[in-house]
Amino acid sequence: MSTTDTMVIVGAGQCGARAAHALRENGWDGAITLLGDEGLSPYERPPLSKSVLLGQKTTAQCTIYDEAFYRDQRIDLRIDAPVAAIDRAGRKVVLASGDTLGYHRLLIATGARPRRLELPGVTLRGVHVLRGVHDALAIGAELSPGRRIVVIGAGFIGLEIAATAVARGCEVVVLEAAPRALMRAVPEVVAGYLVEQHRQRGVDVRFAVQVERIVGTACVSGVQPIDGTTMACDAVIAGIGVTPRTELALAAGLDVENGVAVDATLRTNDPQIFAAGDVCSFPHPLIGRRIRLECWKNAEDQARIAARNMLGHGETCSSVPWFWSDQYDMTIQIAGMPALGTTTVVRETGSASRVFFALDGDAVLVGASGVGQVGEIARDVRFAQELIARRARVEPRLLADRATKLRSLLAAEVQ
Repeated sequence: MSTTDTMVIVGAGQCGARAAHALRENGWDGAITLLGDEGLSPYERPPLSKSVLLGQKTTAQCTIYDEAFYRDQRIDLRIDAPVAAIDRAGRKVVLASGDTLGYHRLLIATGARPRRLELPGVTLRGVHVLRGVHDALAIGAELSPGRRIVVIGAGFIGLEIAATAVARGCEVVVLEAAPRALMRAVPEVVAGYLVEQHRQRGVDVRFAVQVERIVGTACVSGVQPIDGTTMACDAVIAGIGVTPRTELALAAGLDVENGVAVDATLRTNDPQIFAAGDVCSFPHPLIGRRIRLECWKNAEDQARIAARNMLGHGETCSSVPWFWSDQYDMTIQIAGMPALGTTTVVRETGSASRVFFALDGDAVLVGASGVGQVGEIARDVRFAQELIARRARVEPRLLADRATKLRSLLAAEVQ
């Protein structure tokens, strides 16, 4: 077997590991090489901000497959093999070590990296971001009763960390530069409801706050907003979003547009190279524009689709986006793109559970956000996902009426 009979996957995260498995499941009998740069076997990231920080799960329990799996599936997993370049003309990748590896097809699954604060004091001990295992271990060491934690950023990661820190007995302040939480993710009414749940549990959430500097000598001792006041704290955790890791693609001359630009089959402008997961942007037929998704389910779905298409299938990415977050005893489930809605309809599904339906200007359901107990929101979000897929027009009064079964609306769409 020549080196060009190898399927090479750059990025040994969840998407890369699942794609390697999917190649085997779909009949590829040639070589598979999975290249990582963290020094760790592929693992799932969602538990890092939840059960790992709470001490309910070890980082070892987050691994996706054990060593025997890679051996039995004949997947050459290299956990400390950073890639320096992609040689498209030679159809090979160049490793940082100087070694080269030819490929039959190449999958870029390099994911994303957290945005770093660009402020004086960010190099002080006690300033953190959360993306990988080492970050989670460092943050976990900061969380103990009475410790004062400042979280910068009221996105999902920031709010998850805030919830975890409160559960660990910390005093928590969340600072957000925008006028509200989750600006790009959900309508204002959904964000407001979620923030109120945090405030009821003692989190001090503040908006329109611009941080000017991190204060301290060797260790962080406070945060200073532009108003000149100083907020004392023992640790700072930044959750201000991520950026796709597109450097390899850019250097190789691949198209990049808010991520590695791929078509609906996850193929780049080089027919031998695909991209999947957090790193890629793709045209979504339902949404009508190019999007990039940063969530567990998208990594799972695109891993399978990319693997099949590397083998010659022509599957497209068209499923309704779905995302979840756990905070305190609540689950948040989001289907579709709620931020595209112009009208929000609220359905009470329990004493403290709500599903917020987002309709566009034509009364087409484009998103649903459930907040509360899993058993009180999951069914409605699931049926909403199917209605979104069918671009269903739904009367707001029916969505608001708890007595109206969404299954019946779905049945009406089928007729």
